[in-house]
Amino acid sequence: MPDLSIAATDRPLRPGQYVYVETHAWWLATHGPHQLLAEHRLRQWVPADAERDWVLEREVTGAQEWIKGSAEEALDEGYDLRPAAPPGRFRARHGAFDADLGELDAGHRPCGRTRRPRGSWQTPTREFFGRLPRDPETLVRRLREENTGSWFGPFAAGVTALRTCLVPADLRAALCLALACLPGVRAVEGVENIDGVACLALVHDAGRTRTELMLSPVDGQFAGERDTVRTGSRAGLAAGTVISSTAVRTAVVDAEGALPA
Repeated sequence: MPDLSIAATDRPLRPGQYVYVETHAWWLATHGPHQLLAEHRLRQWVPADAERDWVLEREVTGAQEWIKGSAEEALDEGYDLRPAAPPGRFRARHGAFDADLGELDAGHRPCGRTRRPRGSWQTPTREFFGRLPRDPETLVRRLREENTGSWFGPFAAGVTALRTCLVPADLRAALCLALACLPGVRAVEGVENIDGVACLALVHDAGRTRTELMLSPVDGQFAGERDTVRTGSRAGLAAGTVISSTAVRTAVVDAEGALPA
C-alpha cells in the first residue's frame, strides 16, 4: 500500500439542504476534421433528500480554443457548431439529466426516469457507494475485477465515482489509496487545476491518454481532472494535446439555486 495520506472530511448535510457542485470545464468538440476546446460552466444542486429533484444549470460561454481548423472552415464545410449538450436549467429525479427532455415547466426543463437507480461503477449513486467496502486492498480487487474494458478500466471507474462529489469521506480516502495502487499511477503534489488551485494529483500515465485526478488538499474532495493525449491519434491530435480540463468546487447550501457565500 503506498504511503499516501488523504485527509478526507465531509461537510454536515441536513435534511432539506443540497450539495452544490460547480464545474468549470474546457472540453473537446469535434466537427469532422476540425477540433476545438469549448468552455463550459455547470452548477448542480444535489438534494439531501433522495426523492427531491436534482437541478442542473449548464452554460456554454462561447469561449473557444481551436486545436485544428477554424470556425470559419467548419462552417464553410457545413458543420453545425452548436454544442451537443443544450444549455439551460434542467430538473431530474436522481440526477437523470441524460433522459429525454420534456416540455418547459415554469422556465425549467424536466427530465424523465423517476425510478431510483441501483448504481454501478458506470453510473455511481449514493446507494452504490454504501455497498462498497472501505478497505483499500478489497477496493483494488473490486476495481480490477469489475472494470476490465480497455476504455473503462479500473482507474476510469474510480474517477467516475469521485467525479460525482458524493463519495463519503471514509470511502473517498480508501478509494484514493486503492487507485494509487494501480499500475501506472503516481501521486504528485501541487498540481494546479484550471482555476489555479493547487491539488494532490493521482496521475494515471498509461494507455492512449494521461489522466490527472485532482483532489482538494483541504478535504480530499474531487477538485478537477485533466486528460492529455500520450500518442498521436488518427483524428490528428498530436501527443501532448490537452483534450479535457476541469476545476470543481463543492459546498453545502440551503436551497436549490442558492450559491455558496
